[in-house]
This record gives sequence, C-alpha cells and structure tokens, in this order.
Amino acid sequence: MAGGRDPFRALLRAVNALLQQRRYRTALAVIKGFRNGAVYGAKVRAPHALVMTFLFKSGSLREKLKSIAQATYTHSRNLACFVFIYKGLMALQSQLQGKKIPFHSFFAACIGGWLVFGDNNPINSQIIMYLLSRILFGLSRLAVEKGYIPQPKQDPFPLLAALIWGTVLWLFEYHRHTLQPSLQSSMTYLYDDSNTWHDISDFLIYNKRTDK
Repeated sequence: MAGGRDPFRALLRAVNALLQQRRYRTALAVIKGFRNGAVYGAKVRAPHALVMTFLFKSGSLREKLKSIAQATYTHSRNLACFVFIYKGLMALQSQLQGKKIPFHSFFAACIGGWLVFGDNNPINSQIIMYLLSRILFGLSRLAVEKGYIPQPKQDPFPLLAALIWGTVLWLFEYHRHTLQPSLQSSMTYLYDDSNTWHDISDFLIYNKRTDK
C-alpha cells in the first residue's frame, strides 16, 4: 500500500514545484481562471435553474433535471471559456507591448464577449442583462467621480426605483412580449395568477388547482 502512494506523492511534489515556477505563472493563471470560471458559473446557475425550473416549468422530473443540468453546464462552460480567452489575450497584449494599458482589458473582453456570449440564447441573455444593469450603475458613479455630472444633492435611488418599477410594469401590462421570458413568467405568477382561484386550495396552498 505504501509503495502505491509513493508515485502519487512524487507526482504531487512535482506538480507543486511546477506551480511555484514564476516563468509559468502567466499560463497557470489562465488555466486557473478557466477553473474558477467553470466553478463559479456552476455555483451561480445551478440554484437559480433549480428554483426557476420547479416553480415555472412543467414536465417530468427527468425533463426538469435535464433542463437544470443543461443550463448549469452552459453557464459554467461559457464563463470558463470567457475567462480563459480574456486572461489569455491580456497576457498576450502585455507581452507584445511590454506593459499593461486600459485598452487591453476592453479589447480582450470584447473579443471574449463576441466569441463566447455572442449567441443569443436564454443563458447568455440573462448574463448580458445582469451585466448591463451593473455597468450602468458603475458608469454613473464614475461620471460623478470624474466630474462629468454634478454630485446629486439628494440620494437619487428612490426616484430610480420608482422609474424602474413603473417602466417594467407598464411593459408587462401593455408590451409583454418585449420582456425576457423568465421575467414574464415571474410577473405572470405575481400579477396575473393572483387574479384566479376556485377555493382555499388554490387561494392559499397552491397557485393553480390541478385535476388531481
């Protein structure tokens, strides 16, 4: 038994020694970025897909589990590939120009976004919309920091919240087809399904009554 462990320990020592080599650090960072992208994508998507599938999707248990697995795999793969491309291009540009400049980040991310997230599917659409809301907030804060727009005298968040909710409910009520399917499902559950019931079972216990 001990003899069987020796080759493994020797391999482990060799790998750890390789990981300490500074000349391989850039390439290893790209590989670890791929690993972190895969892990983070799975952690983020799996619970979200689990909740949304069992709340809003019909079908057999096998079909639901398959849908969850596919969504998790797609998110995990795409994020892993994007991080790999981004970090790889960042390293390449820095190597070619001898230094790191802000444009490198923008260019590398543009290429990665085009190649990985350019396919218009539900997973990519959700990720892009998530990022869009964050960068709008970020650019607004940056504009204030740089002096491009004056510092608000009062917190603008209450007004923003009012406008966001007013707009999204107006779209839902009168232009529903323009909203993303998952948002439509959520709002249908909240605002439409609550208008229908038959007895206490689908008033408090269930959302919709089934024949069973």
